[in-house]
Amino acid sequence: MVAIDQRESLRAMFHAARGTSVLDSTLVDFKMAVAERLAPSASAMLFDRYFAMPAFEAAAAVPTCARILAADDLTQALGGPVEETEIDFGLDPAEARARGAVALKLLLIWRGDENRSRCVDTASQFMHRCRDAGLIGILEAIVREPRRPTGDLDREAAIVNAAGFLGEVGPDLYKCEVPFQGRADDASIGRVCDKVTSVLPCPWVVLSQGVAIADYPHALEIACRSGASGFLAGRAVWADAVAHDDYRAQLDAVSVPRLRRLIEIVDATARPWYAASATRRTASDRD
Repeated sequence: MVAIDQRESLRAMFHAARGTSVLDSTLVDFKMAVAERLAPSASAMLFDRYFAMPAFEAAAAVPTCARILAADDLTQALGGPVEETEIDFGLDPAEARARGAVALKLLLIWRGDENRSRCVDTASQFMHRCRDAGLIGILEAIVREPRRPTGDLDREAAIVNAAGFLGEVGPDLYKCEVPFQGRADDASIGRVCDKVTSVLPCPWVVLSQGVAIADYPHALEIACRSGASGFLAGRAVWADAVAHDDYRAQLDAVSVPRLRRLIEIVDATARPWYAASATRRTASDRD
């Protein structure tokens, strides 16, 4: 699955690649280009309602590509990183389904004990909104340092901790960071992924933020061999296209083959989502 729901983060990527800021119209057009080029190969795409609705509508022409909408309201300075999130109450889940969305996604910034209760409560409210509208609910957690640090953050332990607590809310799918951002040895990455698999009662996939494009395929393979069911990634697929004036040509030449290679890895190594879902049903039956 391909993510193209970045907002000010995408503007920051353009600025870093070109040394200048871009207008909203460029963000809209880039997202349209990504949808045009990548939707035919993807099983799903993730869009935002601020810059990607034209792309969301255009992707309806590709029936093999399911459409997901980001339902998170981001606290984010112009061109800056996401600092905090909340449910986007401006997005009506029933309307989203009527327009063709099959799922909603909520991003949470996880700061451990500092905001654990808030994250769990927000995730629970989000999942209720999804269920009421008959939509799949996807939860995603990004680990950040607490605002009042008490010591060195064990990022990988926090990734597992977030998955465990948010898994209790009952998401249909969980979107997880790559342990060590793909820069550790295979065994270390695999051990953390095994722990994520063990604490989650649902299928999970890996995102690509923070992972170098060249490192992502191998990191994805390790995650899949340790229980992941695939990927929901943006940067590892199309990020380098923002540096090119003719980004459509770059998407065709580089991003499409890259996406197909990632799909090959998933097809060969991932735990099928229905196997993970069967595990959830078995646990539920025991309860």
